[in-house]
Amino acid sequence: MSSLTKFFHICAGVDQSILRRTPTDTNKYASIGATIFFTGIFASLAGGYALYTVFDSSVVAIIFGLLWGLMIFNLDRYIVMSIKKTGKVWQEIMMALPRIFLAVLIAFVIAKPLELKLFESEIDAELVLKEQELYKEQEALLKSRYQGDIDLVNDEIKDLKYEIKSKAAKKDELALAAVQEADGTGGSGQRNLGPIYKAKKTEADKAEAELQELQSVLEPQIADRQEKLKMIETEMATSLENLDKTELSGLAARLDALGNLSQKSSTILWASIFITLLFIAIETAPLFVKLISTRSPYDYRLNQHEVLAQNIHDLYAGKLQSQTTSDLRFTSESNRAEVIEKITAEKEVLKHIIKSEVEQMKETAISWKDYKQLGRKFS
Repeated sequence: MSSLTKFFHICAGVDQSILRRTPTDTNKYASIGATIFFTGIFASLAGGYALYTVFDSSVVAIIFGLLWGLMIFNLDRYIVMSIKKTGKVWQEIMMALPRIFLAVLIAFVIAKPLELKLFESEIDAELVLKEQELYKEQEALLKSRYQGDIDLVNDEIKDLKYEIKSKAAKKDELALAAVQEADGTGGSGQRNLGPIYKAKKTEADKAEAELQELQSVLEPQIADRQEKLKMIETEMATSLENLDKTELSGLAARLDALGNLSQKSSTILWASIFITLLFIAIETAPLFVKLISTRSPYDYRLNQHEVLAQNIHDLYAGKLQSQTTSDLRFTSESNRAEVIEKITAEKEVLKHIIKSEVEQMKETAISWKDYKQLGRKFS
């Protein structure tokens, strides 16, 4: 058996001592171990790339990628080891369901970073568009902050200019009326420079004077507001120049871009689905190999070993329980005999004390009787 085959057997989590006695299962578990090993490699690459997009550090990406790959490898190894071939199909399926769910979850986690790498150019183009849209939104927001002041100043300038324009229109109307009165095309219809013309000319001159006076008052105000407008527009232009362009390069932005691409392009959507299904197939392959395969000599040997270990455990546990029960009974009986012995000894002591008291009382009674007789004698 080659070193590579032994390594794949270790990856599959088989017992080497049992497998040596079942050589027909050597290739089967070598294939399962190789699948688990390459799944760990894919997980390491996916995790490393995901961290590289976050931290932009090769060292961090390599370290985390190795740790992530080892963790997924260990999980896959445990999942395959934990499925036992008992010959009961539905029981095996029910045992495998939680493990299959975990394997599918791991497949999704592994597949997504690799999808980001496979569609990197398309995602970069989508991120550029997203950056432009975000910049336009920021630009519109910034302009809206100044637009109110700009509109206010423009309205003031418009009102002032309208006031001058109205006054100029009135002046022109009066001047035209005086000219038409003079050449006979209007007014009285007679060509002359009489009193009517002079009156209209006076009104026109008065309007001209009022217009000039109004212009002398309002034009400086218009110039002041135009200067204010230029200052606001200059400030807005400076703010727009200093507006930073947000760079979207993080993991969340790339995932969002991939989602947008999937919505826009059915080709990318189906490619993403098939890549995910591929990794689900790779991740669950060892489990399904275990499930669809019949019980092999290795499974029988392993079952014998486990049953023997269980029987030895039950036997040892029974003996230990029996010994413990016997020890407890012996201790209980010993304590009971000791108590009885103590009670018997205490009874003997009490009997001795009572006997001594009785004898003492008898002696006292006799002495009192003798004392009474002696008293009668002397009396």
